[in-house]
Amino acid sequence: MSIKSLVSWIESWRRYRAAVTQLDQLTDQDLAELGLSRGEIPSVARESAGL
Repeated sequence: MSIKSLVSWIESWRRYRAAVTQLDQLTDQDLAELGLSRGEIPSVARESAGL
């Protein structure tokens, strides 16, 4: 793995963690209004981060 790809992966991981943190702070009702359940948070965050 090159340095450039490692840095890119780390940036994606940080975006993933930020998305998980933000979504975790929402209430179940807020998530439902977005069409999400708590169990979907990791996969939605992965997709948004490009992982």
